[in-house]
Amino acid sequence: MDWDKLRAFHAAAEAGSFTNAGAQLNLSQSAVSRQITALEEGLHIALFHRHARGLKLTQHGALLHDAVREVMARLSLAEARLMDLRDEPRGPLRISCDVALGSFWLAPRLRELHELYPEITPILLLDGGTADLAMGEADVAIRMSVPEKAGVVQRRILSTRAYAYAAPDYLRRHGAPGRVEELDQHHLVVESRDGEQIDERSDWLLSLDTLGGSSRRPVAMLDGVCGLYRAIASGLGIGVLPHFVAQEVTGLVRVLPDAAAPRSDGYFVYAAELRQSKRVMVFRDFLIRKIAESRLNLDPVDTVVPLDRGVPRHVPAVAETSRAVAELVR
Repeated sequence: MDWDKLRAFHAAAEAGSFTNAGAQLNLSQSAVSRQITALEEGLHIALFHRHARGLKLTQHGALLHDAVREVMARLSLAEARLMDLRDEPRGPLRISCDVALGSFWLAPRLRELHELYPEITPILLLDGGTADLAMGEADVAIRMSVPEKAGVVQRRILSTRAYAYAAPDYLRRHGAPGRVEELDQHHLVVESRDGEQIDERSDWLLSLDTLGGSSRRPVAMLDGVCGLYRAIASGLGIGVLPHFVAQEVTGLVRVLPDAAAPRSDGYFVYAAELRQSKRVMVFRDFLIRKIAESRLNLDPVDTVVPLDRGVPRHVPAVAETSRAVAELVR
């Protein structure tokens, strides 16, 4: 089979249309269509169902797509390994990342990464860290769950918790909950997926200390942690954010300082074939160093700080948080 035709087929299958595939390959829509038609005629089978809304793989097309996708992934890995034979780390580094960590913590640190390694081009994919590394969808991943697939190298790099936060304006208008039960009288905003499935962190807030498995009703649901943060900051209500988000932004106050969502661990993951990759190794070391500098692995709930020694900025200790809330609602 002709490789150019297979590249056109792979691009069309991934993009879902000849037009989008052409844009990726720098070809016209008609040129891609001709390549696919010639491939189908040579194989004597239809590879796509053509609809007004786009393309859908036939059974035979799906079979070919799996094979071509694997070949493309292997070529991508080979290209990455060839790049790493050079003296200095260079080239694109595709990072599949947890949305909250990538948006609020990692993105502000890419400038420093660039200054240290100007020949590396980070490509930050805010996809939840779900890219298939074995299939070459990304070079590395930062996931907030244990990787399940074989053929990858993983390292736990941080542990984090989430806490309830509110804007000063909301606390002035509604006061701060002194006890968990008082959440029933407050406005709660939560993160959801497609407006239906509640995120685990937000579900913790809605069901915290409720009776019989009942759940509080939120005043708003937002699809994504960035929108959730903006809603909390606007004064809409109380919501749950990972502690590294609160470290990166200003203006939010932690409420219910004794309460914390269950701990979650973050993992740095990469394909075993990239074990010797200079780009991967320097990025891994950069991450570990910046996490240590940010003290992300310190859990404010589990850290005891003697009050006579003061309260470090990175630890929103219970006494300090309570005083901040009292000042706002006074």
